[in-house]
Amino acid sequence: MKNFIMLILGIVIGALAVYFYCCQPKTELMVSTPKGLISPDQAKTLDQAYNERYRLISDSLVKREGGDNRSSWYGLDEVRNYLNYAENEAKDLGYTMDGVRIYLGAHPNENGKAGYTTMFFMPTGKSNKANAGLLDFFMQSDGGDIPGGGGLDFGNHGHPPGANYPQ
Repeated sequence: MKNFIMLILGIVIGALAVYFYCCQPKTELMVSTPKGLISPDQAKTLDQAYNERYRLISDSLVKREGGDNRSSWYGLDEVRNYLNYAENEAKDLGYTMDGVRIYLGAHPNENGKAGYTTMFFMPTGKSNKANAGLLDFFMQSDGGDIPGGGGLDFGNHGHPPGANYPQ
């Protein structure tokens, strides 16, 4: 009888522990401050410092009403989906994805009009092949572009395209 009471007591305590562990409202995830975070004032400074280059390019190469692109916008779902896709593709290619590199580019000219400047993502990572050298162990760095990895482009341009920060 004593064993049966201990069994019932153990089941009740276990059920209570599971209830308090699993069935309580989830609190928000703790988020740490990202490395490289800048303030809106610093963003304005960077944006203004680009003005001379932008004018040089726009005035000499890209003749468009509204100017050339100064920004690209990507939706959160689009970026998250791309990151998941690129990470899976990297695994298939034998790499471990460690980030993305953002490149400046330009769409080809169409119908006599210069293509807009664009920004596109490319996955970066390291090969999963073992490096047995001691020097490789000490010289580890961020990975390079993943050969054959697909990129993400075609974000929405600014309104108007040549608009400065903030929009």
